Amino acid sequence: MRKLIILGGGYGGLAIANELLEKHMPMDVSIVLVDRMPFQGLKTEYYALAAGTVSDLELRVKFPVDPRISLAYGEVTDVDMEHKLVHIEGQESLEYEWLVIGLGCTDKYHGIEGAEQFSTSIQTFSAARQTYAQLNDIKPYGQVSIVGGGLSGVEVAAELRESRPDLNIRILDRGPSVLSAFPSKLQSFVAEWFEEHHVEMRGHVGLTKVEGGILHDCNSSTPIYTDVTVWTAGIQPVPLVQRMNLPKDNQGRLVINEYHQLPDHNDVFIVGDCASLPLSPSGQAAGAQGKQIAEVMQAIWHDKTPRLGKIKLKGVLGSLGKKSGFGLMGGTAIMGRVPRLVKSGVLWRSKRHLG
Repeated sequence: MRKLIILGGGYGGLAIANELLEKHMPMDVSIVLVDRMPFQGLKTEYYALAAGTVSDLELRVKFPVDPRISLAYGEVTDVDMEHKLVHIEGQESLEYEWLVIGLGCTDKYHGIEGAEQFSTSIQTFSAARQTYAQLNDIKPYGQVSIVGGGLSGVEVAAELRESRPDLNIRILDRGPSVLSAFPSKLQSFVAEWFEEHHVEMRGHVGLTKVEGGILHDCNSSTPIYTDVTVWTAGIQPVPLVQRMNLPKDNQGRLVINEYHQLPDHNDVFIVGDCASLPLSPSGQAAGAQGKQIAEVMQAIWHDKTPRLGKIKLKGVLGSLGKKSGFGLMGGTAIMGRVPRLVKSGVLWRSKRHLG
């Protein structure tokens, strides 16, 4: 039996598995999906899990049940491309004919002392659960500091504001404002929402050190006191990918060819946050890439040359609590109830594998 092993049951890995299972697969090919958890976690919604506005049960998507796919659970420790083996902690190694690496990302701490030790994360299901416990154990009128004013930081702050009206919440960012990568119209809309809902936004903060309860800013001699620090200040590929001695881009993502393969190992595909794409990392990009990798696999199995189009994304959506939101659709800024409703619809579809 020839095996296609998919490492990571996230948006990319699951898109590949579902696409292939919907089509005719050769009789001598089987899929093995390797993940830590027995379900996919809807990562784009981890901010709500951390804030306590949804239960983790709502963010679980079942893996496909099909005789052509088997599941393996565990921590992937290494990939031996020479001998085509995947090593999993405490288990026998798995042999592959083709491999997909879709293990996602981890926080990037930019070399700031104490950042990893004294902050909490929303990068994994388990981390988001721990963040939920910390945030919701803060005494009334306690202080939460969210480091990083990008999409994740904004969503955590807004959702937490609805969940805990009593807390003092602030967003700290190196740049001048929140959502600096978005058009100024959207930045202003979000800033107004935060002002109205008493979320403090502090720009030009250059953190040098994080301690339990204190953050040090190189641009100010006054320490920033905090009860819990949530880290949303950048991502990088998982340590397994960081250790790989292969060509990478300046974000540490693996360089791939037009078929999403490693140039020197055409039996290995990279999907999602580990892959060097001309797009920002997102669940949507990983899913679109996953569909293309499934097309390439079908072409390989049927001795054809794959013809892939350019990946086109529908846009970006962000939520400000349960009633408001913002987004960029085809370059057009949308604000208010509509993007929030659209985001809820996208979530409903993804829970049901409807793309």
